[in-house]
Amino acid sequence: MTSERPKPGRSPEALSRARDFAVEAARSLHDDKCLDVLVLDVSGLSQVTDFIVIASGTSGRQMASALDHVVELAEEHGMAAFGTSTDDNAEWFLADLVDVVVHVFEPNTRAHYDLEMMWGDAEQVPWKRSA
Repeated sequence: MTSERPKPGRSPEALSRARDFAVEAARSLHDDKCLDVLVLDVSGLSQVTDFIVIASGTSGRQMASALDHVVELAEEHGMAAFGTSTDDNAEWFLADLVDVVVHVFEPNTRAHYDLEMMWGDAEQVPWKRSA
């Protein structure tokens, strides 16, 4: 499966910008001490978004702060959050940035929902900085 196949009406440049932002979001989450950060290219699989970023956090406060930083980063890149959400137990934080959806989970909640398996056909996007 190719990760460069844009959705109808989406230019390759728009897909590239979304990918670049997903990578920057992953780096931001890692910098904020989130664990097991993963970027999935779902552009050929999802009708809703192009990239999913998944991370695990260590506490509700840390996860909320990390997600706030991603939303601020999006604003710096000219993207607005379509919506953000937190479950009642502060175990799952989500930011819908349209082309990129970011999930920050408490580890047991992440294992329960297992988005990696749900999107198992998606290509994993390398995001770590070069040494």
